[in-house]
Amino acid sequence: MARNSSGTKERLLDSFETLLDEHGAAGATLDAVAAKAGVSKGGLLYHFGSKAELIKGSLERLGSLVEEDVEMMKAAGDRLHMYYLETSAEVGTPLDRSLIAAGRLAQENDEAKNALRKTREAWFDVLNDHLGDPHLAQTVQLIGDGMYFNQNFGLSQDDALEHVKNVLARLGL
Repeated sequence: MARNSSGTKERLLDSFETLLDEHGAAGATLDAVAAKAGVSKGGLLYHFGSKAELIKGSLERLGSLVEEDVEMMKAAGDRLHMYYLETSAEVGTPLDRSLIAAGRLAQENDEAKNALRKTREAWFDVLNDHLGDPHLAQTVQLIGDGMYFNQNFGLSQDDALEHVKNVLARLGL
């Protein structure tokens, strides 16, 4: 097995996700991924035998990152919903990059759509378990979605999170 095989796989996935973000699925060719990662195309094919396998690897990474995020949410205890909202506007994190890549892939890939659906369901389930009210859980999730959208498109307001915290405090959350 190649030395530092795991590091090379991660670098390939990082490159793939970056290319998806910058150029969409059409620009994330095997040649482009290999070049961006600084490996030969043969090196890429050693780790991921096809673009379908690269997509699968990226979606598996998303699943792992979401599992980690759910555990972090649970570790926040009574502040679970606040943790979710506070991290909804984070950009540039591994989870954010993976979500953007899956979003790009979902435009033409049902597996990516399913991975995003599972992501939303995992977050909803933990919010619902914590809040004990599916309507409130969905509302908190939608607020997080809006914060994430605004942050990713440069539309965020500096005081948005503080505003949300004030409104939730009025609701007893």
